Amino acid sequence: MAKVINNVLVVGGGTAGWLSASILAKQLNSISPDAVQVTLVESPNIPIIGVGEGTWPTIRTTLENLGIDEGEFMRECDATFKQGSQFVNWAETPKGDETQSYYHPLSAVFHSSYDFNLAPYWLLGNAADKAYDQAVATQAYVCDQGLGPKKITTPAFDAIQNYSYHLNANKFAGFLAKHSTEKLGVTQIKANVTKVNLDAEGFIRSVETDTAGEQVADFFIDCSGSKAILADGALDIPWLKIDDVLFNDTAIAMQVPYESADTPIATHTIATAHEAGWTWDIGLHNRRGVGYVYSSKYTTDKRAEEVLREYAGPMSEGIEVRKIPLNLGYREKFWHKNCVAIGMSAAFIEPLEASAIFLVEAAANMLADQFPRTLDAMQYVEEKYNSTFRLRWDKSVDFVKLHYCITKREDTPYWVDNCATESIPEALQKRLAHWKTHPPTKYDFDYAYEPFVLDSYLFVLYGMKYDVDISVNSSSFARTEEAVKKFKSVDNVNEMLTRELPTHRELVEKVYKYGFPKL
Repeated sequence: MAKVINNVLVVGGGTAGWLSASILAKQLNSISPDAVQVTLVESPNIPIIGVGEGTWPTIRTTLENLGIDEGEFMRECDATFKQGSQFVNWAETPKGDETQSYYHPLSAVFHSSYDFNLAPYWLLGNAADKAYDQAVATQAYVCDQGLGPKKITTPAFDAIQNYSYHLNANKFAGFLAKHSTEKLGVTQIKANVTKVNLDAEGFIRSVETDTAGEQVADFFIDCSGSKAILADGALDIPWLKIDDVLFNDTAIAMQVPYESADTPIATHTIATAHEAGWTWDIGLHNRRGVGYVYSSKYTTDKRAEEVLREYAGPMSEGIEVRKIPLNLGYREKFWHKNCVAIGMSAAFIEPLEASAIFLVEAAANMLADQFPRTLDAMQYVEEKYNSTFRLRWDKSVDFVKLHYCITKREDTPYWVDNCATESIPEALQKRLAHWKTHPPTKYDFDYAYEPFVLDSYLFVLYGMKYDVDISVNSSSFARTEEAVKKFKSVDNVNEMLTRELPTHRELVEKVYKYGFPKL
């Protein structure tokens, strides 16, 4: 008889470990003693960084499926609402104190671009000279006004404007640990893994720990972060670096308090371009998480800290800065024999578009949906999983690179080199060449699980002022009257949202106090 997989061991906690364990336990009904059992072993002394982290709207579905109360989650994890990202000074070199910016909102557009793409009509001048993000989406306006994405009377996880969260990742991991062990059947072990044991065929048989003895399982998930105890240490799966495409190799971060208890909270991530990288600015309930992602080839750590402190302002005085090495790349294989790497043990791309937690969700969901109950079924699932996630990571690299390679900034070698043809993936080069005369369409995104789709590319391309000339195709776009009506409808909805939506801080404070009504 084929060997049955009854026990899963997750090595490593954090967001990746506890999210994977929770999703798997819920899907496989681990609360039942005769179902697949999920155990997580994590070190009791992992250092806390706590820089603040962004998510994608998919996290709402994930939390709801796990049976989590939205208000409780937000309160326990210092969470606020995220409605998109604002990119400051990416398109052009800033002149003096002047800044220019654009939004990549989460409510993509006022309607579906897959049904009616407004981009060519905007390019042809039918939107009253508005910036693209303001012309086609209400959420850029909502972010500018500091408004929340819903009302306190809106049911839990429902949205008026699409949203995700900014959260304290360390508190989130602890919150998931409590929920999954108390309600989903996950077993938690606090111990350090000291050795990994393989069988004669190279499958992982067990791990040995310093305080909990040997832990035997049928299937293993490596969520041990950059250490990659299983994927690298035991299975020796090669790491493919992408530093020839994405140059940043270091981050420094700090936690900056608000000036007062009523300081407005940004409802979007603020990503500001600097001389050798960019800063993130994430507003949590009680503080800002601020950091600088940069390339050590183009600047020094000392200069990087000066840039960060200058950006963060007077409230950063005396606050410790933490340095985080970044090893950008991904595994040659994510699933090998009876082990899957998820999170930073599998891949890491700089956090420009906050894809890290989303890709953990996607990995855990795919594993749970097609979990092989026997060893014989594993090979087929492994091949599908590896091909899917290789494509997902390649597409993620392309999209992050897009932000760098179409800039008009030439003020430092960092930005000049980012536009060099040899640093741009070939697939992205082909797309960009075509899009100079033909606006992107849904047919450019034919893979069902592509992380960044049509609207995301449109916001970045036209927010970055990509040079295009579609005059050769202008006669092909004959729905001008309908397009103008849609552009005008954005203004009408903006007026309504201004009347109806509370400020972001007001909404967060009410959520913490009252929670949301349940359907």
